[in-house]
Amino acid sequence: MGAYLFRRLLLMVPTLLGIILINFAIVQFAPGGPVEQMLAEIKGEAGSTLGRLSGESQGEVRQSQERRENTGGSDSGSRYRGARGLDPAVVAEIEKAFGFDKPWHTRLWDMLRGYASFDLGRSLFRDKPVLDLIVEKMPVSISLGLWSTLIIYLVSIPLGIRKAVRDGSRFDLWTSALVLVGYAIPGFLFAILLVVLFAGGSFLQWFPLRGLLSPGLEGASFLARAVDYAWHMVLPTIALVIGGFAGLTLLTKNSFLEEINKQYVMTARAKGASESRILYGHVFRNAMLLIIAGFPAAFIGILFTGALLVEIIFSLDGIGLLGFEAAIRRDYPVMFGTLYIFTLIGLVMQIVGDLSYMLVDPRIDFEARR
Repeated sequence: MGAYLFRRLLLMVPTLLGIILINFAIVQFAPGGPVEQMLAEIKGEAGSTLGRLSGESQGEVRQSQERRENTGGSDSGSRYRGARGLDPAVVAEIEKAFGFDKPWHTRLWDMLRGYASFDLGRSLFRDKPVLDLIVEKMPVSISLGLWSTLIIYLVSIPLGIRKAVRDGSRFDLWTSALVLVGYAIPGFLFAILLVVLFAGGSFLQWFPLRGLLSPGLEGASFLARAVDYAWHMVLPTIALVIGGFAGLTLLTKNSFLEEINKQYVMTARAKGASESRILYGHVFRNAMLLIIAGFPAAFIGILFTGALLVEIIFSLDGIGLLGFEAAIRRDYPVMFGTLYIFTLIGLVMQIVGDLSYMLVDPRIDFEARR
């Protein structure tokens, strides 16, 4: 077991490196980087980009802009489309402020060296360390993903077992219709529907629309804040549950149907065992192997993919919204930092999933695999 874990941990290093290298290469060819946005701001085309820089960088850029205005700078022949008509010194100062004055391989090496010690750099527009931003936003995403995953399992497993036991009945047919609806419609569309119906969109305003805590409750008692937090979590959690319970329900049903039709179940019935004893004493453990062991992967899927658009729709200040805003603003340190953390957690949870298999069924031995 120890040797298997050691090999998996070693495999994480080239996997992380490969993912970072691929995304770094893609970003080098992507148009509209942070330098382009700053140049557009100087020319009055990008809103508030300058205001998102640190104070030191703002001063450098403003000084260069004043020099350009005083000297009457012209087209610098720069590779940036927004540099037309600007003094080359302005472009050089912006590149220096963002670290783009260095060649790509130097920037890549500095990034990888920092990642080895969990130094993820600083945000280009928030003037804060990326790791601090991720730690600040992580509780929102984890709480949303954890509650949604738990509710999905609490709903899907009993429903799937019931559907397997009553396969072909009227109950199985109408619940299958509900499951197919949940499977066919993405969670973010349910989120929009919930906003329209219950969050003041067009009909009722029973639930809040933004954030996880109402204004003015920062100094309230723990009970008041907990109730308000739960009230804010209702609609986002429902949106994720509706979009995610269908697949697990069908998986549970199919797993139980496969086990129910096996020879050992017929033998148990022939010996006079009750249906409850057969179902929960024999079938349950074998059928739940894949479902229970898949919990870490399901949690990661909801946390890093399903919750992204839900966080944006409900303005939840979590990792998903942070990554989305970083992609829009081309805040590369935040983009690569969140990618690094997501990938690292995902790889760790895969190992946890393998350990779950062995805990559920001791007959599985990954150490014996060749």
